[in-house]
Amino acid sequence: MSEYETIVIEKRGQVDWLTLNRPEALNAITTPMVTELRDYFGGLAEDKDTRIVVMRGAGRAFCAGLDIKASQSKTHELPFGGGMGFQGYLAEVYIRMRRCPQPIISLVQGPACGGGFSFVLASDIRVAGESARMNAAFIRIGLSACDMGSSYFLPRLVGTSVASELMLTGRFINADRALATNLVSEVVPDDQLEAAAQSYIDEMLTTSPMGLRLTKEGLNMAIDAAGLEAAMAIENRNQLMCSKTSDAKEGMMAFIEKRAPNYTGK
Repeated sequence: MSEYETIVIEKRGQVDWLTLNRPEALNAITTPMVTELRDYFGGLAEDKDTRIVVMRGAGRAFCAGLDIKASQSKTHELPFGGGMGFQGYLAEVYIRMRRCPQPIISLVQGPACGGGFSFVLASDIRVAGESARMNAAFIRIGLSACDMGSSYFLPRLVGTSVASELMLTGRFINADRALATNLVSEVVPDDQLEAAAQSYIDEMLTTSPMGLRLTKEGLNMAIDAAGLEAAMAIENRNQLMCSKTSDAKEGMMAFIEKRAPNYTGK
């Protein structure tokens, strides 16, 4: 898609700033938004120029979850979603977020509920504004809290006990507790979220393009590896791939010469 209506992509050099752009509805999820997110994240695997994605919400919310009123409307044809309708159609967004090689930094202010909470969970680094409030809202509307990857992501981030508490009750977790449970990396005033993201960006951009991509891939695979040997097999494969690049030679030479490396992505 050349133009999006519910999201905004601002390119700042090698970083894409993705903003969910329905502030009047707290950036609630609609079918058109899902279509655009699927398109955007699906195209990143072949995008060699974008190295990092920053995801945030316009206005006072990150994402309030599914727009229930819009979901009840018959104005949009029900998507196929791999045979599961809208359920499968939306679920594919989170899979593409994990599959894309670029690290995703989420900046969370205000509500991040249900599917919006899962956007946060599917990111690689999470920074919360002081106003952040997150919950697995699905269980509060007659559904299971195990939805959009939440049962996969949340226990791996905060442990089974806290994940069970949040998912069985649907209660909100605020910014301070999110920090205490390692759900987020830091908490900052809402108006400092962008500046906080920049510190991670600056450090990640000092790495080699392949090294950064394969680190995300390696972490993804190691989390579910059968054991140490399986995890190390992936590490060995990725390290051998990196070591054959010109960037690896440049990185080692820069270390010896005590200077910043000049990576070319080759």
